[in-house]
Amino acid sequence: MSERGAQRVIPDHPEEECGVFGIYAPGSDVARMTGFGLQALQHRGQESAGIAVGDGSTVTVAKDLGLVTQVFDDASLASLTGNVAIGHVRYSTSGSKAVWEAAQPHMSAIDDVLFALAHNGTLTNTNQMRARLIDEGVQLRSSTDSEVAAKAIGVVTRETHHLRDGIAHAMELMRGAYAMVIATADALYAFRDPHGIRPLCIGQLPDRRGWVVSSETCGLDIVGAEYVRDVNPGEIVRFAEDGLSGEQAVRAAKPAACIFEYVYFARPDSVIDGQSVYQARRDTGRILAREAPVEADLVLGVPDSGVPAALGFSAESGIEYTDGIVKNRYVGRTFIQPTQEMRQLGIRLKLNPLPDVIAGKRLVVIDDSIVRGNTSKKLVQMLRDAGATEVHLRITSPEVMWPCFYGIDTDTRDQLIAANMTLEEMNEWIGSDSLAFLSLDGLREAVRHARTQGFCEACFTGEYPVPISDEVAQMSFFTKRDFNEVYAGTAG
Repeated sequence: MSERGAQRVIPDHPEEECGVFGIYAPGSDVARMTGFGLQALQHRGQESAGIAVGDGSTVTVAKDLGLVTQVFDDASLASLTGNVAIGHVRYSTSGSKAVWEAAQPHMSAIDDVLFALAHNGTLTNTNQMRARLIDEGVQLRSSTDSEVAAKAIGVVTRETHHLRDGIAHAMELMRGAYAMVIATADALYAFRDPHGIRPLCIGQLPDRRGWVVSSETCGLDIVGAEYVRDVNPGEIVRFAEDGLSGEQAVRAAKPAACIFEYVYFARPDSVIDGQSVYQARRDTGRILAREAPVEADLVLGVPDSGVPAALGFSAESGIEYTDGIVKNRYVGRTFIQPTQEMRQLGIRLKLNPLPDVIAGKRLVVIDDSIVRGNTSKKLVQMLRDAGATEVHLRITSPEVMWPCFYGIDTDTRDQLIAANMTLEEMNEWIGSDSLAFLSLDGLREAVRHARTQGFCEACFTGEYPVPISDEVAQMSFFTKRDFNEVYAGTAG
């Protein structure tokens, strides 16, 4: 769910925008189970959290700014009773401050019938859809594409009296990335964009007590649900008293699942499209050790996503792995801080080297990505201050060269260090003794076990599976050459 606004400083890692969760389980404490699911997905958004519950006659929404445990306590969860629930954790792309109005789930009404919608992803044609809805007399209260989607669903549903018709109509209009869940008073719906850019999986509770949908399988695990399958690209799945039913609402397009889920966004204990995230990350380290070998004494992983890759690098290279960097797990991700000054402080608070381990050593430091480069620069300096004699930086993804428009917080190219510097210039600016990135072929090899071999790699190549509007592209590509390359199909 996005709000596109003025240019601003973006974080030093690409940040996943949202996580969604849904459950249909009559007789169960669906609100509390949704709270558990959202805690498992907390890494996907730390700005706001919300839960909507359907009790057979109406839908009630509770949401606020903050972490799941800050927004909900035992009393608030106990007050949300029903058979169906959806939940949402959010991180916005607006980059300035959190606003309550943008928190989800988003409540909408079709005449006197209420439904709640939660969305992971970003629509690329929000302005066109908004203008069309306004022309049809629809009133919009926020700047989010999630509200636009909900209103578009409502227009046709009001005419046909079938929510699935409204969802299918909206899916024909929407462009971009979306994994959405809807709760009505007595049913749960889940649907994905035709390319399947954002993940969404289905699980079943023990003893067939109900169904669960989640952005990641870790959300299924926490409530004891067994993975069944993914929601197919372009599919609508309904969960109600008569069980699970699915229909292909729009034709599936060329598969384009976000490959960065495996690099950084997803939890390592999740499985996406049949591919273990942990194993993919470990394999990136193995492949990187072959592609960019170096003589060193120790291999360190930047917590958390760099650790599995560091173990793989160590196994392949024979260089000893050690825990040389400690993460303070009580400090939130630095990207949620509202000012750059606070982000800078957050970087220092978040990671701390162990001098007794690394002093006098040549280090290979494994991290998942470099966006702006500030975190890498500070980390290298901290390791040198702790006594490291050499710091060789190895990155388990290719260079992030292009902005993402599908739900990741990198929407301007002028702040992507790899788009502005050569490898040698980046290495010098960061202060490392050497710097190397995993090749795109190497990353593809690491996710070779994914059932659907089709990925969105636009942040590396500039080849976008869903066309970007001229308006958005002109704001995001900082040179005329960039803009022309994308539209001439020669980017990357």
